[in-house]
Amino acid sequence: MNTSKVTTFDVFKIYWIFVKKYLGYGLITIIGLFLGTLTQSVFVPTFYKKFFDALQSSTDTNATVIILLAVIISIAILNFIGWFSNRCAKFSLQKFEISIMRDVRQYAYDYVLGHSYNFFSNNFTGSLVQRINRFTRAFERIADRFFMDIIPLTVKVVGAGIVLSFVDKKIAFGIFIWVTVFLTISFIFNRIKLKYDIQAAATDSKVSATLSDSISNHSAIQLFTGVDNESKRFSIINGEFARIFLKKWNIAEVIDSIQSFLNLAVEFFIFYYAIKYWQVGLITIGTFALAQAYIANIGGSLWGFGRIVRDLYEATADAREMVEILRLPHEIQDTPNAKKLVVTNGLIEFKNVTFGFGKDKENTKPVFNNISFSIKAGEKIAFIGSSGAGKSTLVKLLLRLHNISDGEILIDGQNIKNVTQESLRENISLVPQDPALFHRTLMENIRYGKRTSKDEEVIEASKLAHCDLFIKDFALKYETFVGERGIKLSGGERQRVAIARAILKNAPILILDEATSSLDSHSESLIQDALHTLMEGKTTLVIAHRLSTIRKMDRIIVLGKEGIIEEGNHEELLKTGGMYARLWNLQAGGFNDKSIEDMLEL
Repeated sequence: MNTSKVTTFDVFKIYWIFVKKYLGYGLITIIGLFLGTLTQSVFVPTFYKKFFDALQSSTDTNATVIILLAVIISIAILNFIGWFSNRCAKFSLQKFEISIMRDVRQYAYDYVLGHSYNFFSNNFTGSLVQRINRFTRAFERIADRFFMDIIPLTVKVVGAGIVLSFVDKKIAFGIFIWVTVFLTISFIFNRIKLKYDIQAAATDSKVSATLSDSISNHSAIQLFTGVDNESKRFSIINGEFARIFLKKWNIAEVIDSIQSFLNLAVEFFIFYYAIKYWQVGLITIGTFALAQAYIANIGGSLWGFGRIVRDLYEATADAREMVEILRLPHEIQDTPNAKKLVVTNGLIEFKNVTFGFGKDKENTKPVFNNISFSIKAGEKIAFIGSSGAGKSTLVKLLLRLHNISDGEILIDGQNIKNVTQESLRENISLVPQDPALFHRTLMENIRYGKRTSKDEEVIEASKLAHCDLFIKDFALKYETFVGERGIKLSGGERQRVAIARAILKNAPILILDEATSSLDSHSESLIQDALHTLMEGKTTLVIAHRLSTIRKMDRIIVLGKEGIIEEGNHEELLKTGGMYARLWNLQAGGFNDKSIEDMLEL
């Protein structure tokens, strides 16, 4: 992904979609901060001027005391108005930010889940999680800087400039020049730093992705004694991270140094000339105090302005990676006016289907070329073939995890390209070779097959899949958490959970992708009867290497690199003496699945 294609405008354009929904809270925040800053930072210092001027010109102590009391009461009232306005603004800002952050995170989450199988194959899980979180937090940082820093600073500078222009135009002009130079330098240097902020965000994602990849495969690293190798690999990426961040921080320190010098210089010159003017009677002590209050107030905000600008740039840089994903169209999309798939029989037809992996013809790896076959309603058909022959790809095409290049795939005469993806997958149950389980309870994982089912239905499906045989051994039974990706369960136990899901879903089309590959002989024998029950009345596709598991199928299709090599039932294929017969004899003679793979490659 190329984040350089994403501009700051693109980032704000997406955020604006959500800001519009809560604009009322934003306006309340702006008004509250405007009033709070105006009263406390602009109006209150003018009363300090009156306070000191009254002291300077005092001839009647009693009269002066009355004036001073009136001044401090006015200051107290203004401070209370400012305090109340700021508190209203802060509470409104919290509601504004958290509402938008929630919606932004939900939007990013939903959009990422809508991406294709290819997308997730080419992106690290840890990196995607990091991007969603940074995209969400980036809005918080941008909103905080705008509301809590930019608005108050603008009110302070403009308000102080207006007030001082009536009091002393020379001091007002000096402060104006100071603020202009300060802000110009901040923008210039932070623009230079922006490219390093973008690099830093990308490197941070790379570090997170590497950590996620290594930690999720820790067992392989240990078993293949790859700790030192992985450490060296991570050290290179970690070193790149340190180098870019050091350069980024050094530039930030240079900006801070220049701004610090400017603050010291302007404070000296403003006060130097103020003392000279006071000496010749051109300004009063009150004016001197007013200028000091404004300079201290504005100076403090300006000192933080460089960090404000940097934070805004860093926040937008953090958001760019996620915006790139959000701008990437979903590879698999429902066609306009797509209808729901209605399965009445379960007839499946592949008509002249062509498919290959790759985005262009030059780099495409062909899998199917003009392949055609049909599966009758309720027919149980098995696919066998070498690795790379397209067995799993065929399943993915039926589920529309990939779009075909040419041809049609029909279910009961309905082109799956013209039906909604959700309705397509609702009508198909899949028992994969490597079931994906959530770090949730066994009850929740099984219920995922039909999320509206009652506990009793879940338990019944569990018994049919013989999950109850191992669930009863857990202290918490069905409320046992299975760990990340089901790590607490054995391979066979995970597969039985997947079978229970399929039983619970009870879809008219069933796909068994090596559904018993992780089971021992005893467990397999227990599950075979459950699978036969599950297959009753359903159009069933079975992918298998062990031929003993598919001998009772209505039809067997042998796939090779050139497409369909032969097809028929077990007895018919044995009589032909072709590839299937040779494989059966090999397996019956005790050869393992690898021997079958080798044979199919010949």
